[in-house]
Amino acid sequence: MTITATLVLFAVTWFMVFFVVLPLRLVTQGDAGETVPGTHASAPADFRLGRKVKITTLWAVPIWAALSAFILWGGVTVRDIDVFGRMAPANGPLVSE
Repeated sequence: MTITATLVLFAVTWFMVFFVVLPLRLVTQGDAGETVPGTHASAPADFRLGRKVKITTLWAVPIWAALSAFILWGGVTVRDIDVFGRMAPANGPLVSE
């Protein structure tokens, strides 16, 4: 796996975890009863972005490490999930249609 692929895998993993972490423990202005004029009641009352970034990173790093290890292990390849048999055999000649 190249360095670029590693960075892309980490970025995708980090953002997927971030979107899961964002709504956790969310207290809206409507829930708190203190709606600021000009904002929606569903806007966060106390967002704490830094805390959510730390939690995201703490979860994303082990998930990324597990995904990287699985990819580098190489026990499962694309040919293993070719259920329709559309790929040429691994050692056979390439056949063009």
